[in-house]
Amino acid sequence: MNKAELISAIADKSGLSKVDSKKALDAFLGSVAETLKAGDKIALVGFGTFSVVNKAARTGINPATKQPITIAAKKVVKFKAGAELAGQI
Repeated sequence: MNKAELISAIADKSGLSKVDSKKALDAFLGSVAETLKAGDKIALVGFGTFSVVNKAARTGINPATKQPITIAAKKVVKFKAGAELAGQI
């Protein structure tokens, strides 16, 4: 499902117009991004938890040259599904 399909699904299930559904989805995604950027986590009971995790620098191998390379440390977004969502899959 892409963003346009998600907007259509939200509009169908909520009774909102597609324009209002797009605004709601954009507001949600923006709020999630701002919260994660600030280093906080988001817990949606029954759905799951979004958090930021620090990945340490590590050594990898360039598959083309087989030479070792250093992969820099970085922050990544982690999602852990809640029990209710996991039970529906």
